[in-house]
Amino acid sequence: MFTLTKETSTLLEVKQSKFIAHLVPYSNYEETLKHLKAQHPKARHFVVAYRYLNEYDQIVEHSSDDGEPKGTSGKPSLMALSGAELINVGVIVVRYFGGTKLGTGGLVRAYSDAVNLAINEANLVEYVKTFQKSIEIAYADERYVTYEAEAFNVRVLNKEFGNNVVFTLEASKEELEALLQKLERVVL
Repeated sequence: MFTLTKETSTLLEVKQSKFIAHLVPYSNYEETLKHLKAQHPKARHFVVAYRYLNEYDQIVEHSSDDGEPKGTSGKPSLMALSGAELINVGVIVVRYFGGTKLGTGGLVRAYSDAVNLAINEANLVEYVKTFQKSIEIAYADERYVTYEAEAFNVRVLNKEFGNNVVFTLEASKEELEALLQKLERVVL
């Protein structure tokens, strides 16, 4: 499975209709949809599809045709995401009608092609399940832990400064365990 690191957008024109596909990390999906609706007030349709893993590691999928004929836009967009084995990704296709009706087959092709074009342009990375862990350390060790976290490819999500420093870390299980083993010998 693969996922995205940043948003990608592409433009496909079919018989004067414009299909602007925005491929986004699922965490940015809702915000991006609101932004696009404000940015494109004259667009005819905002077709959406997404796939993400829930807390039970089950794939949740959704698509919407947003006024296009049933099954001609949302489903093909979702199938393109599924076919590329994308997870934790959403796609929003903004359509400006060009005056020529494409028919059901033409719509299916256009939406599929628009999403596939965005997928081909995107910076895809292999999906790795991540875990979070909080650790508490002395102030004197804060710079050392920050340095080691970066060296072990562990993201520091948050630092809370109180009597001690509480780090919230995120990484794959293996990377997190390797960092914690090193820190146990030195600071924990």
